[in-house]
Amino acid sequence: MSTRTWEGLTIPAAGTYNLDVNHTQIGFVVKHMMVSKVRGRFDKFAGSVTIAENPLESSAELTINTGSITTGAPDRDGHLRSDDFLAAEKFPEITFKSTRVVSHSGDEFTVLGNLTVRDVTKEIELTVEYGGAGTNPWGQDVWGFGITTEFDREEFGLTWNQALETGGVLVGKKIKVEIEGEANRA
Repeated sequence: MSTRTWEGLTIPAAGTYNLDVNHTQIGFVVKHMMVSKVRGRFDKFAGSVTIAENPLESSAELTINTGSITTGAPDRDGHLRSDDFLAAEKFPEITFKSTRVVSHSGDEFTVLGNLTVRDVTKEIELTVEYGGAGTNPWGQDVWGFGITTEFDREEFGLTWNQALETGGVLVGKKIKVEIEGEANRA
């Protein structure tokens, strides 16, 4: 593995790294009926990270296929793909492009970027936990990460909801995104 030491971390050499789709999961969590959480994931996506000589100048981009959403409930998945939510036929992709690394403390970085859902683009903040670097059994450079963010889905035009007789709503406004993964040298 071509690594270097930077501020006490062993990090990958500068260059472009592609997400390893077999070792990366893009998941989300949203409140259901005000009492529990529903989890889901996207199964089709592609992305890359370009590690700069100065790691604080690094960048990342991600494209997610909206039709690949899955929660384990086919009827719910169909509803999430419909015009009530993601409108997957009209808007087949969710995209993210980083704009800057704002800060870091140890192995945790704060990254700002533009998230586009249903042709609505908003700046969001990601918390990125660097997981380390190594070489896989096939001699390929690899490094790991965990990413979390939370945002209001209604800001992206995902406003469908249903009032509950007991008060509250069927679907929570806040979506928490959790990404765990690995990236390999391009």
